[in-house]
Amino acid sequence: MEKRIGGVIILVKEKDNVPVLNEIISSHSDIIIGRQGIPIRDKVNLISLVLEGTTDQISSLTGKIGRLSGIQIKSVLLKNSTG
Repeated sequence: MEKRIGGVIILVKEKDNVPVLNEIISSHSDIIIGRQGIPIRDKVNLISLVLEGTTDQISSLTGKIGRLSGIQIKSVLLKNSTG
């Protein structure tokens, strides 16, 4: 299956599921190129991920995160023209 390059923004509104979130991200570390955490104001935090993987791999990651309460996720995927 063709690999894609993707960007993911995760908005953490409630910190209850952060340990589960980190576990999910760690279990998909093979497709993560970069990760950046950005604290915004008092209660909201952003995590941005740059990914390279198949659509199935990326969907697995985003789907699991999207089911967590207090956390929102959006992603964008592009074809990887280099391979």
